[in-house]
Amino acid sequence: MINAIENLIYTGKTRTIGGRNGESRSSDGRLDVKLSAPGSSGTGTNPEQLLAAGWSACFIGAIGKAAAALKVALPNNVEVHSEIDLGTVGTAYFLRARLNVSLPGVPLDVARTLVDTAHDTCPYSKATRGNIDVEINLI
Repeated sequence: MINAIENLIYTGKTRTIGGRNGESRSSDGRLDVKLSAPGSSGTGTNPEQLLAAGWSACFIGAIGKAAAALKVALPNNVEVHSEIDLGTVGTAYFLRARLNVSLPGVPLDVARTLVDTAHDTCPYSKATRGNIDVEINLI
């Protein structure tokens, strides 16, 4: 195993039926969503939106850890605007991501250090590293 877990913190469990036009529910019932294919007229969310939400939330946590380690005070209004693209090359499907990070009032060089450190430590960033194209932008 590449990165064997030494201390398990949490296991998220879901049951999904119907694929992109189905539904997904967590084992504890806190997540209960209808799914729709991207660009369809369905009323549900799609896997790309769910990835964007999860990754951005995790990334903000990683920025917080980086700031604490560097003793940098973060503003209360840190935002990550995530964009997950679904596309094709020939007949193969691929993802691409942009994380657009807003750190109001943080000097640009410090902000860059924080997002670079966060990208090195965020589990979502680690999971996608080398697998999809990712841009981390300061906005």
